[in-house]
Amino acid sequence: MGMLDILKISASGLKAQRTRMEVIATNLSNIHSTRTEDGGPYKKKEVVFGTTDVSDDKEFGTLLSGRIEGVKVEEVAESGKSFERVFNPGHPDADSEGYVTFPNVNLMEEMTDMVAATRAYEANINVMNTTKAMFLKSLELGK
Repeated sequence: MGMLDILKISASGLKAQRTRMEVIATNLSNIHSTRTEDGGPYKKKEVVFGTTDVSDDKEFGTLLSGRIEGVKVEEVAESGKSFERVFNPGHPDADSEGYVTFPNVNLMEEMTDMVAATRAYEANINVMNTTKAMFLKSLELGK
């Protein structure tokens, strides 16, 4: 593992959490969207994470010692949760029985995911700052 691999791993975490926050923002902004281009209400999006090899050194010795894995966004998938039906006969999108189908986005779940994404982002920044401090301390050895 090279010295910069730690920063690459953390950078992959920052990028993945930023994508997660973008998806959460999309979900929150469409929490009451009853019409989409595809027809029907907005469908909640969820981020699926996977591992990715972030090492530049693909030599034989590195292959034996193991991969240096960061994180990447594998997919932004639509949630399979059911939609919420609310009786509101005056709504323009109400069906013949007076029910409106709202998106399957739960405000509390999105807020919880947002806090978790924020904490993960901060943790990756702390790893980068700690690694940077270690590098600087190492440079002081020669003084």
